[in-house]
Parts: sequence; structure tokens; C-alpha cells
Amino acid sequence: MNLCELLQATDGVLLQGDARADVQTLCYDSRAVTPGALFVCLPGLHTDGHAYAVRAAAAGAVGIVCERPIPGLPEALPVIQVTHSRRALAQLAIRLYGEPARQLTMIGITGTKGKTTTAHLVAAVLTAAGRKVGLIGTNGVRWPGYRHPLDHTTPESSDLQQLLRRMVDAGCDTCVMEVSSLGLKMDRVTGIEYDIGIFTNLSPDHIGPGEHASFAEYRAWKSVLFRRCRVGIVNADDPQTEAILTQHTCRVVTYGMDRPADWRAGTDFTLLHRPGLLGVTFTAAGPEGGSREYQLAMPGRFSIYNALAAIAAAGILQLPDTAVQTGLRTAVVEGRVEPVPIHAPFTVVLDYAHNEAAAENLLTTLRAYRPTRLIVVFGCGGGRSRVRRFGMGEACARLADFCIVTEDNSRGEPLADILADIRTGLRRGNPDTPFVEISDRRQALYDALDMARPGDIVAVIGKGHETTLQRGSETIPFCEREIIRNYMAGRRT
Repeated sequence: MNLCELLQATDGVLLQGDARADVQTLCYDSRAVTPGALFVCLPGLHTDGHAYAVRAAAAGAVGIVCERPIPGLPEALPVIQVTHSRRALAQLAIRLYGEPARQLTMIGITGTKGKTTTAHLVAAVLTAAGRKVGLIGTNGVRWPGYRHPLDHTTPESSDLQQLLRRMVDAGCDTCVMEVSSLGLKMDRVTGIEYDIGIFTNLSPDHIGPGEHASFAEYRAWKSVLFRRCRVGIVNADDPQTEAILTQHTCRVVTYGMDRPADWRAGTDFTLLHRPGLLGVTFTAAGPEGGSREYQLAMPGRFSIYNALAAIAAAGILQLPDTAVQTGLRTAVVEGRVEPVPIHAPFTVVLDYAHNEAAAENLLTTLRAYRPTRLIVVFGCGGGRSRVRRFGMGEACARLADFCIVTEDNSRGEPLADILADIRTGLRRGNPDTPFVEISDRRQALYDALDMARPGDIVAVIGKGHETTLQRGSETIPFCEREIIRNYMAGRRT
């Protein structure tokens, strides 16, 4: 696309050069610049794209978009100054890729817990109804015939718009995506109007340097989604819902179990439990009444909330209830209370729970299945808030019968420091809960499997869907479901 035409999407001012250059792609990482790329300088916490503009020019960039003049650039190179680089990147990407979101039914999901599971449930229901669905979130991006991991739950705007373009070209008619608070704050989803926005729940998270200054700010950014969607589906039972709807501009549809709601599930649900399966059946009714029964291969009360959000979305889209029942019954979400199929008289589940609220929700749910013992294997990531470590330790000590404390993604921080913080949390939660520390996570998994007895549930939490482990500066392959399956298969031979 001609640069001059592209710039009409922004408030950019041409500082130098000729705006008739042909732009093939957008780039915000100077290392990825190729001839034909327009380089956009993004300010960041640890580095600033303005410092790499000269390098981008040398790599063949056809122009530079910046927030301030940059010395040392070739005089003939087009340089465009904008008010906000991140916002400009989103605007440029929407125009360059032909506004792909307008060609899709866009469903955005935000909240602290349950985004990934809810997104997969919504996608499963849509697929069962015959829709061709693209999915974007923590577990990566996928559509029929394509799957790839992502660095962020909500990708940078130019990457996101390119993915949406590819979805449209692949024949997708719907995109279901997780919309993180940082995705909203950092203009990654600027310019997208969602047909449906879903709110799951809210609790303190992502508060600290480079994220959010306070819980109030975190909540405020979450609420932005409901000024950018046509219909907002919200959890009537969550105490933060009223604040989330502050200044909303959408039609509001509610779901819940305890308070009056448009879509409401009964509290008399039935737990399903056998080795390798933790599930639930429940009934739910919509605005027009008439209860129907649904089944999930996922455990407990919080899974019902996620399913209710999917049921409400299906209602708005007027999908057949048979598709809703089929989609919910068959949906499996990697790393979200995911049972590992093994031949054993006990159950092993993987979950991404990596903060206190998520761990408490998960372990409370698992306790409801009355395991002989609840054994938890967990660690905490380095380079993150120490409060998470204390909280994870407290929750696990209060709710587990035995804890195996181990490594997670240490990211260069000394493991001994991380483990010391977790120990502090364990003592606060319940000093009488037995625990061991096993630094090597693989060995920790082996020991948990060796000690498990009939009727036990072994919860391996923190990494969920991830297939690598960051140990210091090294990233190594580490797929927990494969490690567990292989070890158990070896024990049988």
C-alpha cells in the first residue's frame, strides 16, 4: 500500500522524505525489519524503539513512524511523527490489512480467571454449530489447519491484525479471543469493535512495574472492553461487575448462579469423578425459561460459570441448543484442569493456576471431589511479584494434603530466593501441611507420581499448556503431559 494512503489512518505528520513509498508490512522490532517494512518506534519499560530507528533504516525500512524527531536518519527516508506510536501502529495495521475484524464475528473475553477456558468453550460451541472459528489467547492462535504459539495473550496490534487477515483468507467467519488488560492498555486491540464482550471475574493480578499501578487501574482497563462491544455478557455474581460496567455503552446480558441473571444455572449440579475424569453436569435456563441439562468434562462450580458465559453467547448468536450441548460436552482445554490419560488408580490434572486466586479456586474445586489426598506440585516464576509467591504458598498449604515445591520459569532469578518466598507463604497458610522441596521439576513430577495412592488427585499447577521451562537464561523443552505419560508407561513395563 502507498505510504501516503496508509497515513490517512493516523494523525501523522511527515517530517521528511517522500510519502509515496510502497509499504509491504509493518514492523516494531528492528531485528525483524526487511525491505518494504514501515518501522514503528514503540516506547517500552526496558527499551525504546526510537533507539533502533537508525538500525531499522539500515535494514531497508521504507519509513519510520515515531513520537519525536530522531537524529541520524537518511534525509531521503520518510519519517512520520505521531502523537502515540502504539495507537498509530494499530491504526496503520487495520488499514494495511483491510479491516479484517469487520469481516468476522468478533468475540472478546476479559477477566482474571477463566478467559482461556471460556474462549475454548465458546469456540467449541460455535464449531459444533457449523461455524469456522479462529481462536487467539494464552494457548496460542489456531484455526482449522493452523496452530501456532504466541508471546502474548493478546498479540501486538500489527501481529493481531495480520492474524485476523489470515483467518478471513482461510475462510473463518468468527474470531474468539482473550482480551487482556495490557492488550487494552497498550492499544493492541484499538480500532476493533467486538460483537460480543464477555467478563468472567476480577481479582488482583498483573499489578507491578510494567503492568498496572493498582487494582483500580487494572479494573479500569478491563472495563474498556464494554465500551468497545455491542453486547456485554457479564458475571452477575462477581462483586466487581458493577465497576466493570462503569461508562459501558453496550447492551448488557448477565449470567450467574447465586443472583438473578438472564442466564442462570442451578446450584444442584452433579460432580462426575473417575480416574482420568473430573466433570460436572448442571441445568441452566435462559431469559425465556425452560431448563436444559449440560455436561462438561471439566470440574466444579467455576467451570459452570465459564460454560454459562458460552451458553449466553450462543443465545445471543441464536445457535441451536444441540450445538451448545455437544460443544460443552466435548471441549478440552490444554492446561486448564486437564486430566492426563494414564493407567492408574489416581487422577493427575494439569492447570495454569499461577496466582493465589487461581490456585484457591482450583484446589477448592478439587477438594469437592473428596480425593483420598490432594497432592500439589507447584513453583513460582522469577522476575514476577513476590506477593504471588506468598499467596500461592498460602493457598496450597491451606487446601492441599501434601505440597511438592519446585521450580517454575525462574527467568534468571535465583531459585533459592523463590523457594524461600514460597516457604513463607506455606507457613502463613498452614504450618502443619507437610511439604518437600525438589528443585528439579521433572524429578518433582516423578516423586508425586510415585507417592500417589488410589483415590488421590495430583494437581500439577503453574505451567498448564506450556511446553518449555525457563531455567535461568536457558529455555528447555518441557511438556508435562508427555513427561507424566512416559514415566507412567515406563513404570508398567
